[in-house]
Amino acid sequence: MNIGEIAKSSGVNAKLIRHYESIGLIPKAARTESGYRFYKESDVQFLRFIKRARGLGFSMKEIKTLLGLWRNKSRKSQDVKILAEKHIKELETKILEMQEMVDNLKALSHNCHGDSRPECPIINTLEGDQ
Repeated sequence: MNIGEIAKSSGVNAKLIRHYESIGLIPKAARTESGYRFYKESDVQFLRFIKRARGLGFSMKEIKTLLGLWRNKSRKSQDVKILAEKHIKELETKILEMQEMVDNLKALSHNCHGDSRPECPIINTLEGDQ
């Protein structure tokens, strides 16, 4: 299948497919005599795996590790779980940081009069005056 067909089958756009190939995330595609990429059905599985891992917020480095574990049929599930739990902690930290941002912005927005006056605690905070 060509790059357009694999993009449609996997749900990953052609630009990303070429990028994943260039960084070694997926195997280099075979080429036709005219130089076009030609993919196998197994390549669709790689791309779907990567797409799902990205959807869970894993980094490219983590996805490379996960792909290696996926390919290794003698892997220890413990290794996968350790990676997942580390990622969970990172996500929880980001969630807390984002919730703090929301809370701060809500407080600033609440204190802003939102009228025709130029005074604004949001701008003042961004300026560093408060």
